[in-house]
Amino acid sequence: MHIGKIILLTLLILVVTNCKPTVDVWQAEVYETSAAGNQLQKIDPLATASEGVEIQLKPEEKYQQITGFGGAFTESSAYLLNQLSPENRDTILRAYFSEEGANYSLTRTHMNSCDFSLTQYSYAPVPNDTTLENFTIAEDQEDLIPMIKAAQRVSPEGFKIIASPWTAPPWMKDNQGWVGGKLLPQYRQTWALFFSKYLEAYQKEGIDIWGVTVENEPNGNGGNWESMLFTPQEMTDFVRDYLGPTLAQNGFGDVKILGYDQNRAELNAWVDEMFRNEANAAYFAGTAIHWYESTYDYFPEALQYAHQKAPDKYLIQTEACVDAEVPHWKDDAWYWSKEATDWGWDWAPEEQKHLHPKYVPVYRYARDIIGCLNNYVDGWVDWNMVLDRQGGPNWFKNWCVAPVIVDPANDEVYFTTLYYTMAHFSKFIRPEAVVIGTDNPDETLMTTAARNPDGSIAVVIFNPGEQAKNIRLSLEGQTIAVNVSAKALQTILLTQQKQ
Repeated sequence: MHIGKIILLTLLILVVTNCKPTVDVWQAEVYETSAAGNQLQKIDPLATASEGVEIQLKPEEKYQQITGFGGAFTESSAYLLNQLSPENRDTILRAYFSEEGANYSLTRTHMNSCDFSLTQYSYAPVPNDTTLENFTIAEDQEDLIPMIKAAQRVSPEGFKIIASPWTAPPWMKDNQGWVGGKLLPQYRQTWALFFSKYLEAYQKEGIDIWGVTVENEPNGNGGNWESMLFTPQEMTDFVRDYLGPTLAQNGFGDVKILGYDQNRAELNAWVDEMFRNEANAAYFAGTAIHWYESTYDYFPEALQYAHQKAPDKYLIQTEACVDAEVPHWKDDAWYWSKEATDWGWDWAPEEQKHLHPKYVPVYRYARDIIGCLNNYVDGWVDWNMVLDRQGGPNWFKNWCVAPVIVDPANDEVYFTTLYYTMAHFSKFIRPEAVVIGTDNPDETLMTTAARNPDGSIAVVIFNPGEQAKNIRLSLEGQTIAVNVSAKALQTILLTQQKQ
């Protein structure tokens, strides 16, 4: 045989002998927020762990598709941003909307004023203007619209906006007031037109509204701030006969209409009516919910019931906050302590007092978001993005906490632990991710997982216990070992690499 052929054959044999088949191996990046001081800190996973809680990930079990996570644009938040230096405004917006930050993908804002406005106002200020010739969003031009536009410039992928009215203008209501009362029958068409006018006005500003809720808290808020009452049948009739057809006729048929928009304990009665038949359900894209019924119960039975009533519709948490509290300034430990109260702490009837104990703010957020994701909720939106050291500004003076607190007088910004808690979900579980199955045998831990459109899997583990725990994640025959600190929230981002 020719010497050249012998050399070539030898080389081929060596290549084949030393060539190993490539396999896909899951690699883990681990991020942790903890009472000990981690703030979305990237940490090293354990190389091995011979013992630990065995949590099985089941990507073959597919549940709801994620719409997004985020917070609310309110006049209060926008006003505060405008009191800060340009550098701090940019810092906050980038923290919320950039890819390096929390990367919020789903947001909310208010139509007309709400409690977190500086004053009470309506876009339809002229009484008996049934064709809304005098409709104007001038009240939003100074603060609210500039904040939304600035966020749009920062966000690489963009974000969806849900708009919610707290009330129609008083002249459309039976009590002629901002608080309580019902929409007068003769103004149903005018109120439907109001939504269309709002969508058109914002569209002209370069802001497309993705969805609307029909009414914030239609059961009322105790007669405190802007509100308007609906029964389930009244809201369903209004959407079926007025709002849905009006939006469709005016070119806004793709805008998602979400019904209800209040607490979960009363959810069943609302979805029963909204989805009673095809005619009722036709214009409803889904259901909006809040968390204020309890500081610890996320009402899984009600969430499951709502999903079963309308399995192809959205189920979105549109508002949550630490309410009835003045924020604690630069005191991270408070957010990990069982100190917070809520409105129910004061007013709840005796049989409901157990639902409103003092609680740990971080735990409430982590527990509710994970509980929602594990029970078919596809979007989760926090309330105000920015508040001041008093928990306002707020014309009614019902102070609340936001993930970011500012001191405009001194141009200071405080990112509370709640900001990092939200980012554990919004940053790593992206729109169109699909929630997958998990098998977690440890009742002291809460877990959820979702597979992103890029194939990565985000696993969130919440450990409220006083002891760190070793975790062994099992996925497609591979085990990934991690250690979750005591009193901590951890996101494990799993990606495949060839080896």
